[in-house]
Amino acid sequence: MFLRLPTSVSEAQRCLSEGAIPVGGATLQWAVWQRDGFPEQAMSLREVPEANVLGTEELGAAVLLSRVDDRVPEVLRGAASRVGTGAVRRAATVGGNIVGSTLRCLLPAALVLDARATVLDAEGAYETDLTELTAKRPVLLNLRWRTPLASSHRKLPDEPGGAPPLVVAVAVTDGTEGRVLRVAVRDGYDVLCESVEYRTGTGPVLDALARTPIGALPTGARDVVREEVTAVLDRVA
Repeated sequence: MFLRLPTSVSEAQRCLSEGAIPVGGATLQWAVWQRDGFPEQAMSLREVPEANVLGTEELGAAVLLSRVDDRVPEVLRGAASRVGTGAVRRAATVGGNIVGSTLRCLLPAALVLDARATVLDAEGAYETDLTELTAKRPVLLNLRWRTPLASSHRKLPDEPGGAPPLVVAVAVTDGTEGRVLRVAVRDGYDVLCESVEYRTGTGPVLDALARTPIGALPTGARDVVREEVTAVLDRVA
């Protein structure tokens, strides 16, 4: 397998058009290749500047999870710090987790931040939302968002041999039409995200959430949502 290392978006686009397979840390893909055969050529974005941004409102797809620090919101930092083991986080990338993984541990955090994705295909780079990103799985270059007023992330402990652990992400953001509270829940392999208008007082917000599909989650999941929403709202008030 020949690994190509483009140094610009235009060069990465050319690699794609010539059949190179995108790869990050290959923490998941390697076993598949060993079973099914390696591609003739792969492409890493680790030398592309746009894929390596790391700041208060941006995160590149080639950034290793171990590098995600307090420059990003708490919800995203918490999500990255709870993926796998330290060895995995030192190899796995943001893009590989959101686009290449079935667990998509960072997706709930990105959803509550209402992040936008800059992606790349053989035609060029363009901006899209996370729904299209996860459905069509183009090459992710980076994520961008507006700094939230407060956020949190919680992942329940793994159960050996069980389903993926519950993940709850919460954020309050300022929008053009006022403050919004967003909650995303990964229950099994499914990710659900809902938003409600921010209101003073925890009770009205929880009542509004209960009228969304989040209200139909199992009791244990609803309890975690309630705890995380309460904690975030206390920090905004």
